[in-house]
Amino acid sequence: MVETVKRGASAVKRHFCLAGLLLSLGAHAVAAEPPPPRVATTKNIAEAQAFMQKAEGELAALGVQSNRASWVNATYITGDTEALAAEAQKNLAAATQRLAMAAKRFDNAPLPPELARKFKLLKLSLAAPPPGDPNAQVELTKITVGMESEYGRGTYCRPGADGKETCLQINELSRILATSRDPQELLDVWQGWHKIAVPLRPRYERFVQLANKGASELGFADTGAMWRSNYDMEPDAFAAEVERLWGQVQPLYVSLHAYVRTKLGEQYGTKLVPANRPIPAHLLGNMWAQEWGNIYPLVAPAGVVPSYDLTQLLKAKNVDERGMFGYGERFFTSLGFDSLPKTFWERSMLVKPKDREVVCHASAWEIDNPDDIRIKMCTEVTGEDFVTVHHELGHNFYQRAYKKQPPLFRNSANDGFHEAVGDTIALSVTPEYLVKVGLMGTIPGPEADTGILLRQALDKVAFLPFGLLIDQWRWKVYSGAVQPKDYNKAWWALRERYQGVSAPLPRSEADFDPGAKFHVPANTPYTRYFLARVLQFQFHRALCREAGYTGPLHRCSVYGNKAAGAKLALMLEAGQSRPWPEVLSAMTGERQMDATAMLDYFAPLKSWLDEQNKGVKVGWESAGSVSSTIR
Repeated sequence: MVETVKRGASAVKRHFCLAGLLLSLGAHAVAAEPPPPRVATTKNIAEAQAFMQKAEGELAALGVQSNRASWVNATYITGDTEALAAEAQKNLAAATQRLAMAAKRFDNAPLPPELARKFKLLKLSLAAPPPGDPNAQVELTKITVGMESEYGRGTYCRPGADGKETCLQINELSRILATSRDPQELLDVWQGWHKIAVPLRPRYERFVQLANKGASELGFADTGAMWRSNYDMEPDAFAAEVERLWGQVQPLYVSLHAYVRTKLGEQYGTKLVPANRPIPAHLLGNMWAQEWGNIYPLVAPAGVVPSYDLTQLLKAKNVDERGMFGYGERFFTSLGFDSLPKTFWERSMLVKPKDREVVCHASAWEIDNPDDIRIKMCTEVTGEDFVTVHHELGHNFYQRAYKKQPPLFRNSANDGFHEAVGDTIALSVTPEYLVKVGLMGTIPGPEADTGILLRQALDKVAFLPFGLLIDQWRWKVYSGAVQPKDYNKAWWALRERYQGVSAPLPRSEADFDPGAKFHVPANTPYTRYFLARVLQFQFHRALCREAGYTGPLHRCSVYGNKAAGAKLALMLEAGQSRPWPEVLSAMTGERQMDATAMLDYFAPLKSWLDEQNKGVKVGWESAGSVSSTIR
C-alpha cells in the first residue's frame, strides 16, 4: 500500500509577505462571515480567474521544491535532510492555507463549473492544513516530518543466535512474519516492531490538535470531515457510502475469515486460535494482518491442484529488482502507453541502499509535474513485490496521463482511483499472462482455480476491513469521539469489530499501535485503499468487457489489448477535472462504486468456502463484532 504523491503538512513564517501577496492576487482581507451572494459578472469572474491562475502557479513551484526536498529526506534520512524537507513542506502548506483563506471571498460568487471546482479543490488539497499562526505552522511541520522520519528509522534490536545483538528494520521483520511458523518468534517480532511507535504518541496528540485548528479555519468541523468532503458528496453521505460498500463485501470476508481461522487452529491449536474468537494478529503473515497471502501454504486447500508460486517463477528466470519494473513497464506499453522516461531509471530508488537510512515504504512520486516521475521502494524479488511494482507504476502512468491538466486537476478522480489503477493492471497478471511473457510454461486448467482464487483473496479480500478501519479510527480521533486516553483501546475495538483480529498480547494506553502503521505517522488518508479494492475489480470488469472477453472474470488479462488501453487512458487523462461519478461512468457505464464486480470475480471461491465452512462457527465473539453463526 502506498500514497499517491508526497504532500506533507507545511508551514512558514508568512506574516511579513502575506499582505503583498494577497494584493498581487487581487484578494481582500477575509471577513469573519462570508459576503452575501453576488451575481456573476464578467469582472468578478475575471478576478477569480486571475486569482486562481496566480495561485496555481505559485503552488506548482512550491510543490516542486517540496517534492525534491521530501525525496532527498525519504531516500537519505539525516537531521539536515529532515530540516530541509520540513522547511519546504511548511512553505507549501502555508501558501496553500493562505490562498485557501484568501479564496473565501469567492465562496458565494457564481462561477463557471470548472473554476468553482478549482476553488473547492484548493481548500481540500492538504491532508493536514496548518493553522494561520506562523509558530503553529512551524510546529506542525516539524512534528509531521519528524514522525515520518522516525518511522523510517524504526529498528527492533534483540539477541541473536550467537548472543550478539541483532537489529532489524521493517523489511527484515516482515520476512520473518511471512516465513516463520514459530508462534513465539512471530510474537517477538510483532511486539518488537510495535514498540517503535510508542515515542510517537505525544507528538501525534499534538499533531491532531494543530491539524484540526487548520481545518477549522478553512470552515470544516475537523480534519476527518475535511477528508470526507473530498468525494463530491457531503461528509456524512460519504461515510454512509463506505459502509454500504462494506456491507456488499462483508459476507465474502467473513467466509474467508472462518476458513482461515479453522486452518490456523489446525496449525497452532485451538487454545491459541479459538474457533469462535478473533484471530491473533501475529499469525497472519503480515505485520498489520492486513494481507494474508504469506500464510497460503498453511491454508492451501487439500486435494486441490497447487497454485503457482510467483516468487519461485521469478527466481527461476533470474529476474532481478530492476527486471520486475521492466515487466510492469511492458504491461503498460502493451496497452498503448509510452515507455517510462530515461530519468525514471536514473532517479528512482528501486532497492534499499546499504549505506544509509531510508523510508522503505513504497511510494510513487511526481517531482516536477510534467515528466520527472519516480518510485521509491526497497524492492525484493517476490510475488508480493511483483504486484506492488505494478501498483506503483499505475501511479506513475496516471500522473503522466493527466500532466496536461491544470495543476489543481493533476490528481485522480478521487483518491481511490489512483490506488486502483495499478492494482487493476495486476489483476491481469493471470496464468495466461505469465505464459505470454515467458514466466510460466503452461496454463493451469480450471481445476487450479480454487487455489489461485484463494491466494488472491488472502490479499484482496482480507485487506477490506483493514482498509476501512484505519480512517474510522482517525475520523473518531479528529472529531473528539476518541480521546487520547483511549487511542489504543479504540484501535483494537475497531480491529476486532471489522477485521476479527485481536492483539496477540495485552495492550494498554502505554502503547500506540496505530503508529506502527506508516500511514498514521505520515498522515496519509487510508479509505482510498478500501475504495481501490472495490474500484479495481469494477475497472477490471469494464476493461475486460471492452476487450471483448466473455469468460470467467478471474481468468481475464487485458495484456496487449489496445482497445482496453485506450479506455483506460481516457479515464487517466481526465485527472480530477470532473466529479468522480462522471469519470467512473465514462469508464464503466456506472455512476456508483459497486463491489459486485469483486463478488463476481470471487464467486467460485465463495461457493467453495461456504462448503468448507459447513458445521463451523462463522464470525467472532467480541464487543460490536459480527454475530457468530453456525453453517
